[in-house]
Amino acid sequence: MSSMFGKPRASSERPPQSPLAECNVAILGCQGAGKSALTVKFLTKRFISEYDPNLEDTYTSEELVDQQPVLLKVMDTADQDGPVNCERYLCWASAFLVVYSIDDRKSFEGCQRYLEVLTLHARGCQRRCPMLLLGNKLDMEQYRKVPTAEGMSLASRFGCLFYEVSACQDFAGVQHIFHEAVREVRRQAERNLPTVRPLFITEECPCPPVAMPVALPTHHGLASCTFNTLSTVNYKEIPSVAQAKLVTVKSSRAQSKRKAPTLTLLKGFKIF
Repeated sequence: MSSMFGKPRASSERPPQSPLAECNVAILGCQGAGKSALTVKFLTKRFISEYDPNLEDTYTSEELVDQQPVLLKVMDTADQDGPVNCERYLCWASAFLVVYSIDDRKSFEGCQRYLEVLTLHARGCQRRCPMLLLGNKLDMEQYRKVPTAEGMSLASRFGCLFYEVSACQDFAGVQHIFHEAVREVRRQAERNLPTVRPLFITEECPCPPVAMPVALPTHHGLASCTFNTLSTVNYKEIPSVAQAKLVTVKSSRAQSKRKAPTLTLLKGFKIF
């Protein structure tokens, strides 16, 4: 069945030795929400009204999203009783499309249970996958049972994107949603990249060697003074990896000849 809906592209688009990046998208929701219709629409640009609601399968399609090729794998799930025994897609998917029908409030309530399961799973494994809430069957507007505002509120509650679409009418809208799932996966991967902290190196300027403080003789009852030399240290920051350039660290000839700063201390006083 996967070969029926697959859309292989010409091999000239990418070198054979460079494998495509993969993105796994699982479509979740109650029966009758239109998950299979959305999947077939995306893969074939056709709408089917009759299909086996108990059939679950995974399809593969090579897509070009923002001029970057990706191997998109779509799992059309067929849960019988909501999110039960869902480990098969929780650990597999990179992103989730949670679908309800705008003319079926029960399917909308079922979406909340799916979002709760996905949120708990993300907390447990410390790996957050993008979630998109999708109101399907926009062509049934006259029979709408779930207002758009309720869908937006639920999506905001769980921190996911929200869309409404019609699988039987709008191919561009359906394609945009799947491509947006790929974009969200890419954004999440960028957020998870380790932060590179800048490094610092020190450059100590040579100073004239002084073996020990020199004491001046006392004249007319004045306290003697001592002269101490202080070395100067310059700090230079190495740019981050993304903007790094070759840095040559050396002391200038003029600086090495410059006298080091001195500090006169009165006898009996200390600097802390």
